[in-house]
Amino acid sequence: MTVHFIGAGPGAADLITLRGRDLIAACPLCLYAGSLVPKALLAHCPPHARTIDTAPLSLDEIIALCVAANAAGQDVARLHSGDLALWSAMGEQLRALHALGIATTITPGVPAFAAAAAALGRELTVPEVAQSLILTRTSGRASAMPAHENLKAFAATGATLALHLSIHVLPEIAAELTPFYGANCPVAVVFRASWPDEQVFAGTLATIAAKVAAAHIERTALIFIGPGLNPSDYRNSALYSPNYQRRYRGRGEE
Repeated sequence: MTVHFIGAGPGAADLITLRGRDLIAACPLCLYAGSLVPKALLAHCPPHARTIDTAPLSLDEIIALCVAANAAGQDVARLHSGDLALWSAMGEQLRALHALGIATTITPGVPAFAAAAAALGRELTVPEVAQSLILTRTSGRASAMPAHENLKAFAATGATLALHLSIHVLPEIAAELTPFYGANCPVAVVFRASWPDEQVFAGTLATIAAKVAAAHIERTALIFIGPGLNPSDYRNSALYSPNYQRRYRGRGEE
């Protein structure tokens, strides 16, 4: 018996890997985070499979379901939104399952920041403007940020920031980052990236908080901040330059 942790993607039911889809189809028990995982994904479950929304359950209750499935010799599909590497609370489940000798696998999913960038129609790395992306969040009820991981430290790099789980403190974020990026720094907010009710808000550190407040967006949104979001001018990458020789291009020296 194995518990298969599966990244269910950012929201759109078809943004799941083939491996993830096939694992769902092979498991008689599916545990899914109902607040963010689209129920359309449950259509991949086999006939008569049990599906359980884990949103109201505690960690112990989730592990108890896996223990019972283990005793019955049933594989489990454990669906989390986005990708499992970021803020999924998978780690504590893995720790508990491994302590019990229960096997696990991990199948990555499409992360929310990638779906949000697609909604913007942007490449987040722009030659000689922005080459780094910092994925972070602000402190919340679920967990506090380590003292050395703070917005000022990240802003000092000048990199593009992708802030998760932080839309409720957008005015404070804008005020804290303005001294580093400037009031006219581009900002984009993507609400429910890839869902049918997706919304995109574009502005600056000076204007974005008011725009988002007017739309009453309070959760499930990702914030991008940095000059690379709206570069006025930049040079092309050398990657496709006719004078750029690389091993796979197959050209001789010119």
